[in-house]
Amino acid sequence: MPARSIRVLVAEDYPPFRRFLASTMQNTPELQIICEVEDGPEAVQKAGLLQPEVVVLDIGLPRLNGIESARQIRNISPKSKILFVSQESSADIVQAALETGAKGYVVKVDAGRELIPALQAVLRDEIYVSKSLSGYDLTNVPDRSASHAVEMRHDSETRRQLGLQSTRHHEVGFYSDDRSLLDGYTRFIAPVLKSGNAAIVIATESHRKTLLARLQAYGLDMSAAIEQGRYIALDNAETIATFLVNDLPDPVRFSKVTKDLIARTVKSVDGEHTRIAACGECAPLLWERGNA
Repeated sequence: MPARSIRVLVAEDYPPFRRFLASTMQNTPELQIICEVEDGPEAVQKAGLLQPEVVVLDIGLPRLNGIESARQIRNISPKSKILFVSQESSADIVQAALETGAKGYVVKVDAGRELIPALQAVLRDEIYVSKSLSGYDLTNVPDRSASHAVEMRHDSETRRQLGLQSTRHHEVGFYSDDRSLLDGYTRFIAPVLKSGNAAIVIATESHRKTLLARLQAYGLDMSAAIEQGRYIALDNAETIATFLVNDLPDPVRFSKVTKDLIARTVKSVDGEHTRIAACGECAPLLWERGNA
């Protein structure tokens, strides 16, 4: 990296992780954190005022999400290089983030080993994407000279011709407590609803209530989303019961239940590129019942 001081603005709303970012960058003398902010509007304001060389940006920021913040920062501080460090790991969110003109995307679980290499890459004007995202079908990203570039297969037209217009991505998350679980749900669902798409959550009653309050605090009109059918919250025990046979998940029933649910939800969203995001806690309930 250049010998001169590289001024970095950090936008991250979760204090423990913000401290982790700061401590990781402190081990690299060339990096100087000049400002830490907790929400999107402040990130935009400080970027315009300070014109940092790098903006490290979360996606699930309060009041203004990271993707929209990045677009505004690109307008008012065009020389600032943007590196997303986010919990989000779905292909379409990574795609949308890089299409803002950002130079890098690091998944939070990879940040311990990849944050500094990612910063080094973006400062060389390269695209860096976490190794854990390798193989994603990303297109239209302007620069693919990264150290660990995502494989970008330009086969969208072929998929359209075959009628395979959906992109499926499934992942599992492990959480140490309820707060971490609800943080994950909120960060996963809020950007989906904010973009006009639909979300399905399968959770306990207490988690559904708390999540609804969190999403409302995020600035979303949840009454409208529920009325439109874009937000569907189901009880995990009741949902599991619909596809259990002899106390085991039945593949045929599971396929029918999920297919019908997704098909119904799709009708609530207008647009050519509809996204249905779903998350839930079915496996933990089975585990608690001793059903490994």
